[in-house]
Amino acid sequence: MEMAADPELGRRVRTGAFETNVHDLGAGRPVLFIHGSGPGVSAYANWRLVMPVMARTRRVLAPDMVGFGFTDRFPAGTGPERYNMDTWVGQAIDLLDALDIERADVVGNSFGGALSLALAIRAPERVRRLVLMGSVGVPFPITPGLDAVWGYEASFENMRRIMDWFAYDRGLVTDELAQLRYEASARPGFQEAFGAMFPAPRQRWVDAMASPEAAIRALAHETLIVHGREDQVIPLQASLTLSGWIPNSQLHVFGHCGHWTQIEHAARFAQLVGNFLDEADAREQGMRDAH
Repeated sequence: MEMAADPELGRRVRTGAFETNVHDLGAGRPVLFIHGSGPGVSAYANWRLVMPVMARTRRVLAPDMVGFGFTDRFPAGTGPERYNMDTWVGQAIDLLDALDIERADVVGNSFGGALSLALAIRAPERVRRLVLMGSVGVPFPITPGLDAVWGYEASFENMRRIMDWFAYDRGLVTDELAQLRYEASARPGFQEAFGAMFPAPRQRWVDAMASPEAAIRALAHETLIVHGREDQVIPLQASLTLSGWIPNSQLHVFGHCGHWTQIEHAARFAQLVGNFLDEADAREQGMRDAH
């Protein structure tokens, strides 16, 4: 019998000094999806329910960021001096360059939201529209949930415990899912890299991911901000702050939803993001027709 391919494996693309594992689906306007920073996370684990829906009308790109999933890692012993926003923003730009993509819509989840925000600030010409979901990127006191997630040490019990922080619907947090995520986190090299990224005290990594307030207020991109009302990992206040600072922003709060908006409300999330991006397509087409 032939073994089924691992769905977490996409194509490998050279980005600077290393290779990135990236899912590349569909055709049309490119949308770059950037995952969060949970233990054992990958682009596929984060976006598996959303990618096929969005790929019906768009080109979906979902990379594993350096240190996560099946992208190359820095050598053992490397810490936050290399796993940082400069590295991850550089990787995102290198990926767009390698795929000959001049400009993409960008959707970022949590840690990926902070990265997407930094990308739009540092390379505004590469980003068309921005979606920030349960996003880091502004200062806030670290939550017990985020402290527990970043402080994870690989065991089934620890994975089961931290997954309770993620979902509002505890029915989603099964032993089977916890076992799968634990096994993902315990793959060779995974926990070593993850453990090196966010050593205690962890408030400093929230602060390090924050973009300057003046730069956020100067952001010209139309931005959709999405948050789960019951999120225990990233406080709703972070998105309220972002919506107050980003001039061209709108905020959508999902009730009965934790940190997993794209999983707990997958169909609604995909529709919301799709409508937001379609509106931009229609407006740009109207401007072209007017000329």
